[in-house]
Amino acid sequence: MSDTRRRVKLYTLNEDRQWEDRGTGHVSCSYEDTEKETSLTVTAESDGSLLLESKINTSTAYQKQQDTLIVWSEAENYDLALSFQEKAGCDEIWEKICQVQGKDPSVEITQDPIDESEEERFDDMPETAQLVELPPCEPERLEEIAELVTSVLSSPIRREKLALALVGTGYIRKLLQLFHTCEDSEHREGLHHLYEILRGVLFLNKATLFEVLFSDDCIMDVVGCLEYDPALLQPKRHRDFLTKTAKFKEVIPITDSELRQKIHQTYRVQYIQDIILPTPSVFEENFLSTLSSFIFFNKVEIVSMLQEDEKFLTEVFAQLTDEATEDDKRRELVNFFKEFCAFSQTLQPQNRDAFFKTLANLGILPALEIVMGMDDLQVKAAATDIFSYLVEFSPSMVREFVMQEPQQADDDVLLINVVIKQMICDSDPELGGAVQLMGLLRTLIDPENMLAPASKAEKSEFLSFFYKYCMHVLTAPLLANTGEEDQDSTDSSEGAARGNPVCPDNFQTAQLLALILELLTFCVEHHTYHIKNYIMTKDLLRRVLTLMNSKHTFLALCALRFLRRIIGLKDEYYNRYIMKGNLFEPVIHALLDNGTRYNLLNSAIIELFEFIKVEDIRSLIAHIVDHFYQALESIEYVQTFKGLKGRYEQEKERQSRGLSRYRRDARSFEEDEDMWLNDEEEEEESDTGKSDYGKFMENEKAKESQDKENQPKRSTTSSFKFTFSHSAAAANANASNGSKPPPSSSSSSSKPAAPPPGQTARTGLVDYPDDEDEEEEEEEEEEDEEQSPRKRPRLGS
Repeated sequence: MSDTRRRVKLYTLNEDRQWEDRGTGHVSCSYEDTEKETSLTVTAESDGSLLLESKINTSTAYQKQQDTLIVWSEAENYDLALSFQEKAGCDEIWEKICQVQGKDPSVEITQDPIDESEEERFDDMPETAQLVELPPCEPERLEEIAELVTSVLSSPIRREKLALALVGTGYIRKLLQLFHTCEDSEHREGLHHLYEILRGVLFLNKATLFEVLFSDDCIMDVVGCLEYDPALLQPKRHRDFLTKTAKFKEVIPITDSELRQKIHQTYRVQYIQDIILPTPSVFEENFLSTLSSFIFFNKVEIVSMLQEDEKFLTEVFAQLTDEATEDDKRRELVNFFKEFCAFSQTLQPQNRDAFFKTLANLGILPALEIVMGMDDLQVKAAATDIFSYLVEFSPSMVREFVMQEPQQADDDVLLINVVIKQMICDSDPELGGAVQLMGLLRTLIDPENMLAPASKAEKSEFLSFFYKYCMHVLTAPLLANTGEEDQDSTDSSEGAARGNPVCPDNFQTAQLLALILELLTFCVEHHTYHIKNYIMTKDLLRRVLTLMNSKHTFLALCALRFLRRIIGLKDEYYNRYIMKGNLFEPVIHALLDNGTRYNLLNSAIIELFEFIKVEDIRSLIAHIVDHFYQALESIEYVQTFKGLKGRYEQEKERQSRGLSRYRRDARSFEEDEDMWLNDEEEEEESDTGKSDYGKFMENEKAKESQDKENQPKRSTTSSFKFTFSHSAAAANANASNGSKPPPSSSSSSSKPAAPPPGQTARTGLVDYPDDEDEEEEEEEEEEDEEQSPRKRPRLGS
């Protein structure tokens, strides 16, 4: 019994005037003969360590609040509080503190805090002069009372004296009785003075006053006084709201009357702080710190009392998941849990852990899965808030739950898929809910919170689960809006090259696609194998880049950012995929269509090519110069493209001097890529064709006949057969052998492009060995083809 009675939580007040929990333990009061002093000691419940050892000084002001709190200051800006589990324990320690200081235990403050500047002055005064004399509580003296209360706010000692006088004489209740008299007689001036008086009493910042002001019989009268702000033409009707509009609903009957009273009190005090009282000025910001503490400790007590009532929570969950529960009832239950989780944020970390584990054991996640799939917008919004608390508390707990689901559920009802569908179907024009859900999804798939020692398997297992069961749901709107059918009907040659704009004009749809792209870009940055395999298998980058045609610039920028993150990885697998699919084409067209306008789109595209130049990504440099330089050479307001051409020429010159040491590496790279893609189905590629760039390439057509003798001959498979010895060229040629190319959304643009007219395959890439080396390379390739009949003929790009 003694252990329970002396069980406490230790709190300290931080710089932001918020109480921080320092742990749970047991308090004792010990006397040291050698030191001739008595100390308060708190020993940690978990490991027996010492949480607090505080000497009881005779000059320290201790306060007892709310029957279970003892609060004091040990130094400037260092406040301490002990929150007792039982009132009896608090009374016992309070008596010992009063005994040491020689005070009467019946009082709730042992000393009158006096700041140093006023201490000497008050020591010299006679004892009777230190008492605050209150005017009679009469209507004609209200102005005098208001001036008195307002005048003491600048002096800590005078605030203390006035607070003691107000409590000791029962003055607060006399003022509230006078309020009824003034209101009944419509004495507006008196009501204005009462507003000033009650506001000033609150600013005295004393817990002993709050216990009177916020008691059941006084709090509504306090609210009434605060309605008559002199600055308002008409009084506010706060009491009507609290009594008529803000109805207290017991989703499950609360049998504990003390708990019910505490809930009512906390709501009303929070309303006074947030709604009624004006925002405090810089000089008043600390006047309500004790009010914040009052609310804080109330919430801690409410959560603790509810959490300990297992029968109550079990009944709530049973009704929440019962199919027979009416919609209105279920809505109330979800809203209750939302507030319950919000209150839990006041708990200390270990207690908050126990709180959420209790909810998990009771089945909060399966319950959320049900309610988030309902049509009621209020229910879904509240369920989303609860889900956010759970994800913030423990992403691993949520991941563990969803990975167990496929054994007993279809893909459509998996919790993560329910979340994704709610994000996709958000009816808010600004997609506020979708943005919140996208942030939660990003937290769940973030490897950074999967790095605990025991979670190595969690990372690989969860990502495999996500890409297998959930990624297709996330990308469905993106694929639906960039589908092959959107690009079939083109008449002009330019249209055939570019495809029709496929993004709907609907602004909300564009916003949704931008959110999805943001999440996919996050995946590119933080996932490796899984997202790479998904992009190449689904030909996802091609589909994304069709959005460069969108009339919504923010969406085009999202598509460009996706490409930029991929190129930023400097991964040669990605680079070869981009070159084979000719995926720079929509970016080039967006740059040229933008014309001379200096805007964010222009800058972002220029930055992309500047990055390629600065990082010297040789395969991409060669591809861009070979295929697009004719269209880009007229852009002279930046030196980016001339710089690319310069890098290209430097590499060409270097290679022409016989520096071809990369050939063997190229073959190793080809083998690696074939192994990485060996699970894809083989598919014959059609004839490669020259990409059409409209008017930018028309000048090249005249050169075609002159260079026919340099063009590669057609093989028996009707595909172009090129022979290269440079590393990227060889890799590009062999990567397709034995592997399936990414599916195409447009037959015209999916084919690997032949070198532009007027250039041979020899000038397409960066390695230019001597003729003997070329012949040797060609013989080796022919041998490989004979020995590997499954490989397709090599394709140039």
